[in-house]
Amino acid sequence: MIDAERFAEVYWTLCPHLRWKTQFYAETPTVPPPPPDDGFFWCAFTQTCLGPDGAVVEPESCASAHRACYGTGRLR
Repeated sequence: MIDAERFAEVYWTLCPHLRWKTQFYAETPTVPPPPPDDGFFWCAFTQTCLGPDGAVVEPESCASAHRACYGTGRLR
C-alpha cells in the first residue's frame, strides 16, 4: 500500500480520537495547507504517535474496531 492510501483520512470508521494537524485548519486558509498524507497523526488519549495499545496511530490502523483501544482508549 502506498503512503497516500495509508494516510488518507477518508475511512468511514476512523477512531474519533485520531488527530492530525490539517484537521484544525480553517476551511479557507490563506496559505495552502500541507498534504494530508504527511504522516503527522496522534492519539487524543496518549497525545503521541502511539496509541494506548503501543501501536502507531494512522488512519489505516485506526479505522478498525479490531484494534484493542478503538473508540474508547481502553485496552479490552
